[in-house]
Parts: sequence; structure tokens; C-alpha cells
Amino acid sequence: MTTETIKGFKDFTGEEAEKRSEVRKILVETFEKYGFSPAETPVIESEELVRGENKEDEAVSDVYTLKDKGNRKLALRYEFTFQLKRLAKNKKLPFKRYQIGEVFRDEPTTSGKERFRQFTQCDVDVVGSSVKDEAEILALVKEVFDKLGIKFEIYFNNRKLLNEILDQYGIEDKTKPYVLREIDKLDKLAESEVRNNLKTMKAENVLKALNVKESSFKIFKSYEEILELKKYAKMFGVNIKFLPTLARGLSYYNGSVFELKVKGVNESIGAGGSYEVNGIQSTGISFGLDRLASLTKVKSDKEKILVISIEQNKKAISIAQKLRKQGKSVEIFYNKVSKALDYANSKGISKVIFVGRDEVKKGKFKIRDMKSGREKLKKEKELLKSV
Repeated sequence: MTTETIKGFKDFTGEEAEKRSEVRKILVETFEKYGFSPAETPVIESEELVRGENKEDEAVSDVYTLKDKGNRKLALRYEFTFQLKRLAKNKKLPFKRYQIGEVFRDEPTTSGKERFRQFTQCDVDVVGSSVKDEAEILALVKEVFDKLGIKFEIYFNNRKLLNEILDQYGIEDKTKPYVLREIDKLDKLAESEVRNNLKTMKAENVLKALNVKESSFKIFKSYEEILELKKYAKMFGVNIKFLPTLARGLSYYNGSVFELKVKGVNESIGAGGSYEVNGIQSTGISFGLDRLASLTKVKSDKEKILVISIEQNKKAISIAQKLRKQGKSVEIFYNKVSKALDYANSKGISKVIFVGRDEVKKGKFKIRDMKSGREKLKKEKELLKSV
């Protein structure tokens, strides 16, 4: 029996897991700071609910499907948005929720890139939203990325504006989703390739309308929404960049769409937009925890302490428990000082407390700073205050 993970899935331990935990903590603190409440939803739903009304979307085509013993058609969730249909029912508006958890895509894995079949998604959504909520979500985004020390740009567009442009070129409603999907590939494919794909839909001339100065879009009524979002984003101290070729692949977006980009990273590190939930205008944005953790240099600032018991277990346990009551992160290692110090180094433990017969007899305990190697003797009361 092999113990290897299935291709596209990964274990996280040690420093990597601790880093992810720190990123998660920053996200939760910021989400709640902006008034979002946590939600948890099942990983498995009915296939019908998971696929929703947007069965042609690329992401939906990658849904993991399965059956239970009752032969019911089920699926693993591929995102959180569709579950809002259930969560938002009969809720007082605006309903603001955040969710952090695993989602799944049954798609080919990309060799050499951070792309998996299971990844941790982090969503904030407002059901019953206005342009002011859109701007506030972008302010939340800025705060998250500033805390993570990630330099980024927020690009935005509006689906209404894109649809107005497509109307100008006589693109039929049934063809619009496919045209938008091709336009959204401009950051991944050569323009010539996208143009050739659009030719099959007789929509290649649309690219000309998108490659113009921003002032040219003033002729469209929906451009007013572009200006309004810019205005409120400025009030929140957020710089956003209008990108007329930004469409986002999911067909349910009906207004503003956002994408977060980092220089040197091809794929977006966050994205979202506005859409309807149960007929109510809503907006949200999503981050991939895996990608954020790969880009940030944040580390946990929680100090780790190791208490080494040298045949003085009762006292060592007593000191460890007192430190834990103070909220400290403490481990106990029994005997074998050399092994204990190796363990402390391997886990990045910053301070070691030695509890031996001499220390207990004198009432003073040796504390070693593992970074500097310096040692101090302190009475128990001083130790509990200073560590």
C-alpha cells in the first residue's frame, strides 16, 4: 500500500503549515474587522446545486462528481458562491459572510507550478450590495495584502460596459458569454490567438473597441459605474486600474469584476465581482490561500519555549503549565539534553528552560536563548514574568 498523496494533492507540515496558519489568521482578523461573519458549508453537495445554472463555465466542467450508496449524484464543491443561495435565505440584508476552506477541481495539474486539485479558498461576499460595498471590499483587499507585504495591483472592469460594447457590434446574447470568455484570455494567450478564436464567432472587431483610450468609453452609459467605483475606492484610499479587456470567465457576473495581480506572477492571486444571489445584487472576492502563502514572507511572531526535564518531571510540568496559562506555546522534553537541543533547533524554538536537580534545589532555572546562545539564571517568579 502506497502512502504517497494522489497527484494534485499535498500535505502541509512544519514551517509551511505554520506560515499558512499565520496567513489564515491575518485573513480572519481583517475579514471580521470589516464586519464579515464566518460560515462553514459541506464539502459535498448535490451535483445539480454545484453545477447551478452556469453549466458551460470552464470551472464547472472541472467539478469532481461522485455517487453515494443511495446512487445519488453528488459533487465536491469547486467554490463557495453557489452555497450562498442557501445561506442567504431569509437573512437580514446586507448579509456579509466570509469562508475559508477546501475546494476541488478535477483538472490537469500544471507541472512546475503551484496548481492543485485541492486548494484552500478564502471568500468574502456581501449579499445586498452597492458600489460602496464593492469599494469597501477592495479596501479590505488592500489591507490584507499590505499586512502580508505583497505588492499588487487591483484591476477592474464592468460586465455591463462589455455587454454594451458587444451590442454595438451586434453580438447575439447567446454568443456573448463565449466572446467574453475569449476576451478574458488576453492575459494568457497572444492577441492574435484570441483574435482567431473570436473570428469563429464573428467578433474579432471587438478587440479594436477595447484597445482605445479610457476617455473613449464615455459614450457608453455603463462607464458611469466605472467612474462611481473609482470615486468610492479613492474615498477608501485604494488605487484601482481600469482594464477594459478584463472579463472574468464565470458567466454569472453582471456588474463590476476585479482581478488582483502581482508582478512576475502570470495568474491572478485573487478575483471577484458582482452577481445575483436569489435575485439580490451581491458582490464578493476570493483569494487562494496557497498562492498567498507562496508569495508572503510573514512568519508567526509567537515565541516557542521548550522546557527540558532532567529527571525533574513534576517541576518541569508545573513550570510548563504555568507558562501555558499565560498563553505561551510550550513543549516539554524529558531527559537527553543533547537530543532536546537538537529538537529545539529543528523546530525553531527560541528559548529553552533547563529543569534539573541543581536548578530545583537552588530555586533558579537556566534559560538559554537559542539564537544568541546566551544563558541566564532566574528564580521561578522572574522566569514566569520574563519568558
